[in-house]
Amino acid sequence: MKLKFCGIFAATVLAQMTVMADEPSAGTRYGLFDGLDHRSIYGQGYFPEPFLVDDSDLEPTEARLDWLHTSAGAQHSDQVKAEMEKGFGLLTLELEIPYERNVDSGAISHGIGNIDLGARYPFQQFVSAGGFVDSTFGAAMEVGIPTQSAVSKNAELVPKIFNDLKIGNLTVQSIAGYSTLFGPDGDGGVQNFEYGFIFGYSISHRQLPLPGVLEVAPMLELTGETQLNEADAGHTALIGDAGFRFFCKSIGSVQPRLGLAFIFPVNSAARDETHWGVVTSLVFQY
Repeated sequence: MKLKFCGIFAATVLAQMTVMADEPSAGTRYGLFDGLDHRSIYGQGYFPEPFLVDDSDLEPTEARLDWLHTSAGAQHSDQVKAEMEKGFGLLTLELEIPYERNVDSGAISHGIGNIDLGARYPFQQFVSAGGFVDSTFGAAMEVGIPTQSAVSKNAELVPKIFNDLKIGNLTVQSIAGYSTLFGPDGDGGVQNFEYGFIFGYSISHRQLPLPGVLEVAPMLELTGETQLNEADAGHTALIGDAGFRFFCKSIGSVQPRLGLAFIFPVNSAARDETHWGVVTSLVFQY
């Protein structure tokens, strides 16, 4: 499973390198080694915010509140997460504060989870003539700070790479990271390969005239985690979700974006931990 999804990510990268060879010469390049392109739609709100996979688009100023519920037999978990993102030029900084409540056969654990600090920046873009294909590669870093609650004992460090690709009305966002846990808890020292893919399609108000909605984006996500060391090395859990993101009409300078998705396990390892789930997301961009 790890090799399969590594292959998908590698194929995406190779495809982009192939089309870059046909890039027209124009005075639109800028940035380090002229890697970026002024024509790119990166950072213009075209890519729908993911539900479970990490966001990778440039966000000028955004506030977000998510609720995630998952269940597996007598076990169920709820997480409420508040998030703020702020752009400084092409650099996006991110702050996440989650609260978790887990129930396992009647035993309850709860508390504030790791406080996550993140940063991301694009380094290479390709835009075809007419903008039909628009691709942005970038790098990111996430640091999880433990709160020493019942659900947060270990720090986490995750360097990542990402690609945001638009082909016509189709968007494909992909991200891969290398996670290491540090701390006294039983998972301290565990390393994981994390990856995710988000497929979206833009349906305009003209095509689907819902009241108060500018655009609807049906979405499909796949997110996986493969442990790389210790006793469970090779253990891979793959989760999927399917849902919609609604880009609503602005209220003053604020544009709400509502989201709802159903969560399902893709492989047996994920099914051991999650039988089903639901996630709701409310985003305010201003």
